Amino acid sequence: MTPGAATANTAADTANTANSCAVVGWPAAHSLSPALHRAGYAACGLDWTFTTRDVPPGGLADFVAGLDGSWRGLAVTMPHKEAALALGTPDEVARLVGAANTVVFDADTVRVYNTDVPGAVQALAAHGIHTVTDAVIVGAGATARSLVAALARIGLQWLIVLARRPEPAAALRDFALSLGVKGVEVAELTARTVPLPPTDLLVSTLPGEALTPYIPEHLSDLLPDVGAVFDVSYDPWERPLLELASAFGMPTVDGLDLLAGQAVSQFQLFTGYEVEFDVLRNAGLAALAER
Repeated sequence: MTPGAATANTAADTANTANSCAVVGWPAAHSLSPALHRAGYAACGLDWTFTTRDVPPGGLADFVAGLDGSWRGLAVTMPHKEAALALGTPDEVARLVGAANTVVFDADTVRVYNTDVPGAVQALAAHGIHTVTDAVIVGAGATARSLVAALARIGLQWLIVLARRPEPAAALRDFALSLGVKGVEVAELTARTVPLPPTDLLVSTLPGEALTPYIPEHLSDLLPDVGAVFDVSYDPWERPLLELASAFGMPTVDGLDLLAGQAVSQFQLFTGYEVEFDVLRNAGLAALAER
């Protein structure tokens, strides 16, 4: 379906009365979501608004309670993804992952979704990666949980978790096993070299500045045996791992790919219209170029 074509659902019918959306976070000003969604509105000929709203930790429920009937949906970023689950009826993916990034207001009903999982699958597919059997994931937080769920959808069987703290790493291991992953190994992320076997995909869920101390002595040693690298961070736009991967000539997937992928599903949930991945990703690139 081309951008601007309505889907069969009736979400677009709410445009006359509920056409306000926003991204909520703490802070939210850095988010590229407004640029992406506004590009989608332009492509689909919609007269909608999309803004940013700073909502402090613990304040999401009160913020939502104060919204009027003009509101259609919220894109939810950190630190509110877990709190968003309590706002309404979660979809299966949000329940599975324990976090939501999309809130949709539909008459007297509030529904919450996780579009990060299908968004990650779409981001990888946009770069020709349709199957991942072996993966290494750096980090063990909520984003890592969504990425493991996404990889499980495309064939993940063997996983290595590199984390700075053992407790969340152990929880991520158990989660991966519950999804049918056959084997999960946990290792501490340190500045020393940890030999690892070849892998299809190396995923980093840490911000660039948090990852930098480990790259020269640790992660760079992994790259010769890695098929592709996926760094999910996009702001701040520090991408030392991707720069290193590019130097090795490896396929790379970045945080903007993930943001555009999850926004494709999010946009449809809000508006009832489909928009192409490239329309949103190009809008994000343009917004970054202006910063």
